[in-house]
Amino acid sequence: MIKVSVMYPYSPEGRFDHDYYRDHHMPMVARLMGEHVRRYTIEKGLAGGDPGSPPTYVAAGHLYCDSVEAFQAGFGPNAQQILGDIPNYTDAKPILQISDVVVE
Repeated sequence: MIKVSVMYPYSPEGRFDHDYYRDHHMPMVARLMGEHVRRYTIEKGLAGGDPGSPPTYVAAGHLYCDSVEAFQAGFGPNAQQILGDIPNYTDAKPILQISDVVVE
């Protein structure tokens, strides 16, 4: 299994609508990707490593898929709609990472 992580860097002046991301964007992604995504999780950044410091990422979304090919099959045909929704909840430039899930 793989995990596709989309992380949104924190910025003091940045905008991120957590409610929209939780209630609209990620459910839409899961619906569009259908059987190609097993599940998803959402994280909301709270703090950095030093006391009182801001989080490195304001939010992160994670998609769990059987393989990179499964992710590409689900995301590719829907990329325009998924990526086009980003301005509705943030002005941050997302960082993507695909990882092999070693332990669950």
